Amino acid sequence: MIKRLVLAIIFIALVCGGLVGYNLFRDRAIKEYFANMQQPALTVSTVTVDPSKWTPNIEAIGSANASEGVDLTVEVAGIIKKIGFTANQRVKQGDVLVQLDDSIEKADLAAAQADATLNEANYKRAQTLRTQGVGAISNVDTTRAAMESAQAQVAKLQATLDQKRLVAPFSGTIGIPQIDIGQYLTPGNVVATLQNLDTMRVDFTVPEQSLSRLKIGQPVQVGFTDDKFEFKGKITGIDPKIDPATRLVSVRAQVQNPEGKLNPGQFVQVRIELPVEDNIVALPQTTVVTSLYGDYVFVVRPGKPKPENTPAATSSTAANAEADEKPADEKQAEPLFVDQVFVKLGRRSRSLVEVTSGLSDGDVVVTAGQNRLTQGARVVIDNTVNPADTANQQ
Repeated sequence: MIKRLVLAIIFIALVCGGLVGYNLFRDRAIKEYFANMQQPALTVSTVTVDPSKWTPNIEAIGSANASEGVDLTVEVAGIIKKIGFTANQRVKQGDVLVQLDDSIEKADLAAAQADATLNEANYKRAQTLRTQGVGAISNVDTTRAAMESAQAQVAKLQATLDQKRLVAPFSGTIGIPQIDIGQYLTPGNVVATLQNLDTMRVDFTVPEQSLSRLKIGQPVQVGFTDDKFEFKGKITGIDPKIDPATRLVSVRAQVQNPEGKLNPGQFVQVRIELPVEDNIVALPQTTVVTSLYGDYVFVVRPGKPKPENTPAATSSTAANAEADEKPADEKQAEPLFVDQVFVKLGRRSRSLVEVTSGLSDGDVVVTAGQNRLTQGARVVIDNTVNPADTANQQ
């Protein structure tokens, strides 16, 4: 009986020992598997660093206005007799737009002209008599004064008669009539708006730091969106005073509008082109990741990844030199890893950003897929769809 009990205890101990050993071996095998398991490569798109020409610019928003624009009104009151325009009609300088009732003024003018003719004849008669020695000098002076007074009265009445007509002060496009025939029109009542849309002026503001880079005659581009600038022009005025409240400088540009697409009061985007600069490292803005520690990019490199505790903000020259020493076949067979490199940024232009330090010529920088990357992650490159292509086109 005791022998059987001992055998049972030994059997149970062997079974329990085997189970414990199997569990320990399984846990250790799982740990080793996951510790040595290679993560799948992540697909990214890239762009190669290549210093090129950089066209800096200043971008702003502004408002378009006609180079010549006015709300038309009359100088004297009267009843509207005739309206000589329709809405959106193209008028020329001097065209009669509105005619007020001027029958009384015409009659007064006719009477004044007759009086002026009589006084002129009296003056000539007095001169003839004086020449013949039978007229007094005072009579000549009196008739001359009367003649000049009558002529001045004619000029005054003619000016009053002209004020009964509203003429176009310049050529342009007239707006919707705000009056009707038979209406009693008084000075100050707007008849219509007249705008010269052939040439527009665009008013906008730029930061005070950009004032030193502006000059009269500088070319500008104007458009309705920041990706399409249809109109060309030049700077015609720069306000010498900086607004102390906003620290902005007011600038005016003259823009040609041959097709009439720009309208007064319209919101526009303005771009001022600056001189071209050479040997500038510019990357798509999608390549840069911003963090609390600074701006960084992911650089693709062949070979083993850097350890996590290795400083990321290091130059890529040494790594590139080691990679260049290896044969071409070995380079192609090597896996690709990413290295986190901190960079310093400069100016921004459209979808590009200037990199002032941190990268070297020939570095391969990730343009898309950074949100899944960490230091030392293995990647494969697929540039079928690449944000850098859109940036280069712009």
